[in-house]
Amino acid sequence: MFSTREPRRYEHKYIYYDERKEKLEKIEESAKRELGMLPSEGFNPESIRGKFVESTKHLKRRKENGGPRMPLRVSIVLIAVLIFVAHWIVTGKFF
Repeated sequence: MFSTREPRRYEHKYIYYDERKEKLEKIEESAKRELGMLPSEGFNPESIRGKFVESTKHLKRRKENGGPRMPLRVSIVLIAVLIFVAHWIVTGKFF
């Protein structure tokens, strides 16, 4: 029912960052690897990170929308409690 929140992660935003330059460097490096000018790259866990989320529609939508919403059961219980409190205030009786 109760869960502890994880602390917010530190996100460092670079001031001087050229996304275009980084993409060009990756393209050049992959082309050199294909031509055999550079040795093949070993296993890199960063290369597979987030692939499952990108390949499924519902997880991609959840990620774009900003994470999970309030669960349905919690919202139903909350609405029921609010109706009960409103009934108690109006009539003055518990049941």
